[in-house]
Amino acid sequence: MTGKINIFAAAPALMKEWQQSSIALSTACNFEPKLTELVRLRASQINGCANCLNLHAAEARANGETEQRIYVLPGWREAPCYTERERAALGWTEALTRLSEGREHESAYAALKAHFTEEEQVKLTLTINIINGWNRVVVGFGLWAEAADIKAMAKEVAA
Repeated sequence: MTGKINIFAAAPALMKEWQQSSIALSTACNFEPKLTELVRLRASQINGCANCLNLHAAEARANGETEQRIYVLPGWREAPCYTERERAALGWTEALTRLSEGREHESAYAALKAHFTEEEQVKLTLTINIINGWNRVVVGFGLWAEAADIKAMAKEVAA
């Protein structure tokens, strides 16, 4: 892993807790793997997190996502290849990721409510919060690791 500092060496116990917590929550919240990866990709695009884009594009492909849908994700509103449920999730992702901009929170929630149960709404919201947290850590410290290395680290922490 490259970056401004080694966050795992600088605060090992804290980073291990953050990683374990985010893995546990991500596992519990992952009710639709393809949709989860689209959400993670979209938040990472908005936040400019190249590391997370690299990881979650690989994860999306591993979960059967098509290249077309990955490539056109920034234009999801105009692309006909997303379902209404996916559009609701992507709108909610953008609303929460851009919360400080005050963009369309109420209309995004109305779409979310129409396509997701209350439990799914919570799971999706936590998924968005976790990826936004990782985006801020990774972008803030200029971190980069190959997807395979990240997966290996996650397995170590889970063990």
